[in-house]
Amino acid sequence: MSEANDIPIPSRFGEPLARLTPVGGFEAPPENFYQQVGGHQAFEKLVHEFYLRVATDELIRPMYPEEDLAPAERRLLLFLEQYWGGPRTYLEERGHPRLRMRHAAFTITPEARDRWLTLMREALDTLQLPPLQDATLWDYLDRAAHSMVNSA
Repeated sequence: MSEANDIPIPSRFGEPLARLTPVGGFEAPPENFYQQVGGHQAFEKLVHEFYLRVATDELIRPMYPEEDLAPAERRLLLFLEQYWGGPRTYLEERGHPRLRMRHAAFTITPEARDRWLTLMREALDTLQLPPLQDATLWDYLDRAAHSMVNSA
């Protein structure tokens, strides 16, 4: 490569200390967590696997008033994608998430929280993420679920 394509390493004294020559053939690392875990496809799978479990759960399913779970599935997908650095569709369509306010109409007990977490853990396991990414996502889901409890 020519010196014109090199990246100078600055010096306090004027002339560059050295120049870095970019090496071709490498992709830039993913910019954010959303991209690192697989983007839309990963979050779509996570949420779909979760709602497959919700559909047959006697404790959690009654909390969803709609007969068709597809709208709830879409809302969770859009929320998680936006939270982790994906498209901002949730904000554009629904405004600020206000999670506690949106869930206030439902009685969420520690038992319901634990069941939700069980179903979500099963769904998350289907992604087979690397341990650090799995732990990062799980930590958020666990904290969010605990914050939703509004009844003893």
